[in-house]
Amino acid sequence: MNILYAASEALPFAASGGLADVAGSLPAAINKKGHDCRVVIPLYKGMKPELRAGLTYLTNITVDVAWRKQYCGVFTAIYNGVTYYFIDNEYYFGRDGMYGFYDDCERFTFFSRSVLEMMRCIDFKPDIIHANDWQTALIPVYYQVLYKYQQGFENIRTVFTIHNIQYQGKYGVEVINEIMGIPMYHTDLLMYDDCVNMMKSAFETADKITTVSPTYAWEILDPWYAYGLDRILINKQYKLSGILNGIDTQVYDPETDPLIPANFTTKSLTGKKTCKDKLLAELGLQESGSPLIGIVTRFVAHKGLDLVKYILEELVDKGFMFAVIGSGEKVYEDFFNEMAYRYPDRVSVTLGFVPELARKIYAGADMFLMPSQNEPCGLAQMISMRYGTIPIVRETGGLRDSVTDCGGENGNGFTFKTFNAHDMMDACMRAKKLYSDNKNWQKLVRNAMKCDFSWDTSSKKYVSLYKELSDQK
Repeated sequence: MNILYAASEALPFAASGGLADVAGSLPAAINKKGHDCRVVIPLYKGMKPELRAGLTYLTNITVDVAWRKQYCGVFTAIYNGVTYYFIDNEYYFGRDGMYGFYDDCERFTFFSRSVLEMMRCIDFKPDIIHANDWQTALIPVYYQVLYKYQQGFENIRTVFTIHNIQYQGKYGVEVINEIMGIPMYHTDLLMYDDCVNMMKSAFETADKITTVSPTYAWEILDPWYAYGLDRILINKQYKLSGILNGIDTQVYDPETDPLIPANFTTKSLTGKKTCKDKLLAELGLQESGSPLIGIVTRFVAHKGLDLVKYILEELVDKGFMFAVIGSGEKVYEDFFNEMAYRYPDRVSVTLGFVPELARKIYAGADMFLMPSQNEPCGLAQMISMRYGTIPIVRETGGLRDSVTDCGGENGNGFTFKTFNAHDMMDACMRAKKLYSDNKNWQKLVRNAMKCDFSWDTSSKKYVSLYKELSDQK
């Protein structure tokens, strides 16, 4: 099968979040199963010079953006066995940053239309076009409305994946005429709650809708999680499913990782103790037998940081140490800075994102805290388990699908159900109690490290979905 995977970012060329990890890993895993999955993303100004130098120019075309015709350059490169295409337009993508501009609707409308127009001049006809999040949500719409019956576009099926339903691409009705150029008799595909909702339009037109974990697929049918889209999704359940994301187990490999102070395996965990000792020394934390909790996150409310705010001092008093890295809302940055000031030998806080330090926390911490209010999938808990760092998570989204409480026989972490600070504390204290039992703690660490979160399992499920759509056995 031929699959064209359209996204607004993909590692290693452009990244701001989990979507880039998925778009950088899933296509390669699909290709290993004998298919041809290619990726198309915008050509951003921020691409590293050494990566940009490896691009090959293919052609340039003009693309309609409503009544305007815009230049579109097409470049290509091969990375990790995957063919990447890059859509070039200096006006739209030659900026510092990828998102957050006043004309994001126009920028990604152009990108969505360009993906389809590009297919006229590349030697590749997909059986499946797989779009991701609101930035590419218009691809199935344009295909359904304008391209489906054109020569060369026959019998293509479309898949749309929700990575985070909170970000929907909502704009005023004027963009239909001024930017999208979609006939007014198709307005009903785009409109939702008196505005244009790009994600909703993909729900209407895509052949299949997926999310990044099975639990999140049914959670978003509930108004608490759906940010207003539950009413449309209730009617689209017949094409909605959830497939748990994976991680790149070659990049995140404690046996070979060059970014951590010492390598280790399930057979010998000596290197993990070295990682903790080096991390404590680097962060200036008290060197003792106290359990070290790592937190690597964006400082936003839905990550559950209000729970952490409520009881962090109590956890410090009970003997925990914390290594925190992240950035985001000022209220959380100020809180963590104050905690680091008041408990300099127990709490370390690094604002911003330093990949090398994040990796050292994954490898050197004893436990990893993710008390998310909602979490579509989450990769951090999978990475932490890969390095033998035991997750403490709330049972939501992908956290529920990947972490099993070790109260049972085959657990790999600690979980709590309700969004309540003292339920979280109970999970932490259960972890601390087991931590004091070195033999059983080591057993739990090995259990976590043996969990298979590779893309191999997930890619099989995506291939099955593609085959179902394209009627292939």
